[in-house]
Amino acid sequence: MRVLPSAGSTNAVAAEQPVPGTIVVADHQTAGRGRLDRQWETPPGSALTFSAVVDPRLADADWTLLPLATALAVAEGVRRSTGLAPALKWPNDLLLSLPDGADGKVAGILLERVPNPADAGRPLAVIGVGINVGMSREQLPVPTATSLRIAGATADRTAVFGAVARALASTLAELADDPRALLTRYRAACSTVGRDVEVHLPDGEVLRGRAEDVDAHGRLVVDGHPVGAGDVVHVRPT
Repeated sequence: MRVLPSAGSTNAVAAEQPVPGTIVVADHQTAGRGRLDRQWETPPGSALTFSAVVDPRLADADWTLLPLATALAVAEGVRRSTGLAPALKWPNDLLLSLPDGADGKVAGILLERVPNPADAGRPLAVIGVGINVGMSREQLPVPTATSLRIAGATADRTAVFGAVARALASTLAELADDPRALLTRYRAACSTVGRDVEVHLPDGEVLRGRAEDVDAHGRLVVDGHPVGAGDVVHVRPT
């Protein structure tokens, strides 16, 4: 484990010399990376930001399930350490309810596939996790975010990290042993399934419809159309 007072991106640090089992934790992350090349910064001491290097032991076809498994693990770790039960928005955002009844994002996940220096035919995954732990409302990056503190949790970052790391290890072992069983568990936990959604696709198009299922490849099925990447908006009933 490497604990850094500050880092641009823990994923970038972890990917420099990727060794399975390595975890990089930063007290302050200044150039964190999210999906679709978004960047964000965490105020010092307010968020849990870490990256883990893992050998998923998965067939290529099952790598798309890795983000879903990670989301399940992070949600389980948060529940164990705080008593809060985050909802999962496809593919891997964690949500908690805001005072107005809407959902606020409390955690995000970014996975990257990197070469394995010890075995070129067996790539590694760098799993980046960012959880808003102690942020006040004034520190939130956007109005649609929230934190464990705002939701009423008193656990510190060390307790949350320990619970999440243990849940991640057990969940990834479950994924490697039985990907189909893990996918079934994700479907049951995903709050997106059964909701009316808007999916903002990478090419700028917007797909609107009912999220019916998550398919065998981890894609969200919206009115019969599988979606592998995009920003999902849960449409609130009028």
